[in-house]
Amino acid sequence: MVFISELVNKSFLSKKDCKTILFLKNFLKLGNFRTIIILKIILLTGSELRHDFFRKYIAAQKGIQVLLTIRESLKGNFSETVDLENTSNDLRKLHLSTRSQYEKDFFSLFCDTIEDKSNPISIDRGDINNKEVVSRIIKLNPYLIISYGCSIIRSELLDFFKGRFMNIHLGLSPYYRGSGTNYWPFVNDELQSVGTTFMHIDSGIDTGEIIHQIRGNIYHGDNIHQIGNRLIKDSMFECVKLIQSFEKLEKIAPFKVNINNTKVYKEKDFTEESLHTAYSNLSNGIISKYLENKINIDCLCPIIKNKII
Repeated sequence: MVFISELVNKSFLSKKDCKTILFLKNFLKLGNFRTIIILKIILLTGSELRHDFFRKYIAAQKGIQVLLTIRESLKGNFSETVDLENTSNDLRKLHLSTRSQYEKDFFSLFCDTIEDKSNPISIDRGDINNKEVVSRIIKLNPYLIISYGCSIIRSELLDFFKGRFMNIHLGLSPYYRGSGTNYWPFVNDELQSVGTTFMHIDSGIDTGEIIHQIRGNIYHGDNIHQIGNRLIKDSMFECVKLIQSFEKLEKIAPFKVNINNTKVYKEKDFTEESLHTAYSNLSNGIISKYLENKINIDCLCPIIKNKII
């Protein structure tokens, strides 16, 4: 954190700039000057448009300075993996290309017009744990590290920044963990499990201590991509609040969840058959069915809400 009042007291202004100095002195005497805290953070993310929205939006907020954003490249990402498969993949390819178009519809205007203050550098996918990358982060010593959409962190960063390393997990833990965690609720007819979990990161897969959760906003006529991108947008709004209130956040004890109510998915589970089921559920009114009894259905999947937010 940096305190602006401390910078003013240090002679960073030229002595020749008498008018500026006189103005500052008078301003301080009038008691109108207040300390502004700048929160210095580092972002770890991917290179899809949703990830660009994340880093640019966070960096544009007052009181937040992004010292560095580390972006993992698209090479070897999920879409590329599906494209290279030898099995039937037409529906999956269509689904993923449609997702990309909806991301453009939601995020491209903002990303194309906002000044980029996120200080991004690009690395190969999986290099997030390289010694050079880790050393650079440690040397910068940010107030907070936030990860969203990058590879699993397995380096000393977990210990060095313990309690100061927050992960944004698109999905509601512990109900859904792993890959595609806001996709599978459409397959399983469990829309109450669509949401985002903000957690302290650990060495497991979406197993860290939960800080705060939000549920997705779902409306009649929505499709999977509209719900997902709206949730991403809402999650970034929520993320800014968490950064600004991080020191005041309550520590909330986790609730017990029956192991039978938790699911873990891998990328290989994303099949043509699962997509057929998801789209069939949507055609058969899964959203209307959920919204008509939303309060009672949501009770089946309680979430953690930090009262400070």
